Parts: sequence; structure tokens; C-alpha cells
Amino acid sequence: MKAYSNFSESPTMRDVAIAAGVAPVTVSRYLNDPTVVSERSKKKIDAAIRQLNYVPHAAARTLASKRSRMIGAVIPSLDSSLFGRTIEVFQTQISTSGYNMMLASNNYNAEKEYEHITQMVSHGMDALLLVGHSRDKRIYELLKAKNIPYVLTWAVDVNLEHPCIGFDNHAAAADITRYLLHLGHTKFAMISGMIENNDRASDRLQGVRDTLLKQGVSLSDDNVLQRPFGIEEGREAFRLLMSRSEQPTAVICGSEPFAYGVVFEAQKMGINIPEQVSIVGFDDMSLASNITPRLTTVRTPQEQMGMLAAKYLVSRLNGEDIPLPEPLNIEVVVRESCAPPVKK
Repeated sequence: MKAYSNFSESPTMRDVAIAAGVAPVTVSRYLNDPTVVSERSKKKIDAAIRQLNYVPHAAARTLASKRSRMIGAVIPSLDSSLFGRTIEVFQTQISTSGYNMMLASNNYNAEKEYEHITQMVSHGMDALLLVGHSRDKRIYELLKAKNIPYVLTWAVDVNLEHPCIGFDNHAAAADITRYLLHLGHTKFAMISGMIENNDRASDRLQGVRDTLLKQGVSLSDDNVLQRPFGIEEGREAFRLLMSRSEQPTAVICGSEPFAYGVVFEAQKMGINIPEQVSIVGFDDMSLASNITPRLTTVRTPQEQMGMLAAKYLVSRLNGEDIPLPEPLNIEVVVRESCAPPVKK
């Protein structure tokens, strides 16, 4: 990198080019799309930017490229690590193509999601990642009118109306239910997320119901407890279930924080897992393999969704017609929180 001492307190793109020993157009290309610049030039430009503390003017870049280089992501909640793995991989991947991420949470509120997205569009967002199908139809109309690429994650679209990169929540719930049936369980309960404005929770609940029905096993409405996601909510729901005269021998948790709460509350109540009751979770978050007993759960493709969603949106922005993948695979991970029911 060239030594250059006449930089102002507000360095320009030309200053960066001089310090890096490249043409200003090369710096411009790098800022708009790093993939079109050689590795040698990238290193020199990076070093010059760091030395000069150069910050590109976002509005000028947007006018020049007709791109904000920003991709939005709206997720249901920031109060959980559940979506963190997907979003971290997504952000890392888009950054390699010169994009930054705008992140917002809708708190499972359709109107709030619409407000977030209209704000993102007004700031020139180039593309958008969404979670699931449950949302205001005006969002799709807005994205279509503005010609903004988007992709849905954490779900599949059987009607093929929207681009989707996710997995089948109904099938995943069916798989974990069949595992418990295979162990011999017939007395089931489920702690579910609130199904309003949450197609993932709804599909998981329906997957459990449909699978049990096929085997002639009932799941009464009293044994389905809908709760906001959280460990404390799992503890409270488990206390209620185990206070009844007819206790379940298997509790399916529609989200992993519920299962953690169940395990903690069972220890407090002196209830042995899995001898007295089997517990399963959903998503295989980091704590699942580190609590006692280690949790049997459904492993969902969280990193894969983030990676593929990023590649899809960047390809769309580059004018490429990229095919969508088939529904991604899930895996039932068997650990120590399940056992056959005790015969009485």
C-alpha cells in the first residue's frame, strides 16, 4: 500500500484508491460487489480503508449502484437463541457478497411485521428473508410491486406460491411422535407454542394429532397446552399436566425452551425422567445435549437454511435463476430423556 499524507479528515474514494495503488473504479467495484475484484486488490483496498478510517456514503452508493447493499431479515423473536444460528450463518454468507443485514423482530404480530417491512422498503432494502407463512397478504403485494426478491424459511410451501427454503414441520412432529409410539406410549400431552400467527407451531401440533389418530390414540384438548415460548412457561405447563389424576407418560414439547423448563421442573418436583415420564424437544439447541438427562429431540437444519437462503437471495439480486432446494431433512436425535412407559 502506498504512503500518502495528504488525506483529509473525511477521506474520499479517490483517497482510498491512491493509498491502495488502484484505480478509483476498482474501489467502486469493490464497495458495490467484492466478488468482481481480485484477491490482491481486495487486500490492498481493505488495508487502505482501515488506515484511512474510510466509511462509504450509503446514499451515494445507493444512487450510483441502484442498490442499498442491504438485505432485510424479519424473525419472530429476538428473545431466544432459536433463530440465532440461522441468522448468523445468513449474515456471514451475504457479507461475502458485499451485503449487510437489517434485522427486526415481529413478536408473532402480523401488523408489526408489516410495519417493519414497509420501513425496510422505504430505506431501499434489496431483498428479504422471512420466517414461515403466517402474515399479512399486503406484504407479498408490496414486495411484488417493488420487485424485491424474498424467501420464506423454517417451513415449506406445498402450494408453491412463494419461494421457500425450510423443512416440513408436520412431518418432523410426526417422526418424533412415531418414536414415542414405538416405545409403547399411549398417554400423550403436548406443550405447544401459540398457534395464532404461527404456522410452524400449528403444523407441529397437527403433525402430532394426525400421527396419534392413525394409531387410534387420542390427544384431548385438555392435554394440549399452548404457551408463549420460554423455559418458565414450560415449567408451569408441566406442573399443570402432572397435577392431574390422569398423568401423561410422554410430553411432546413443540419448542426446546419448553422442554428445558419441563426437565428443571421435574427435578424440583422429584419426578424421574424418563422412568416416570418421557420428554422430547424440538430444534436441538445447544443446551439439549448438556442438560440431565440429555434431551431426545428433533434436529432442524438451522445453519443450512441460513446458508441456502443467503445464496438464493444474492443469486436473485445478481439476475440468476437459481432453483429452490427440496424440503430440507430433519433428524430425530435419541438421547436419554425417553424410555418405554412403566407397566401398571
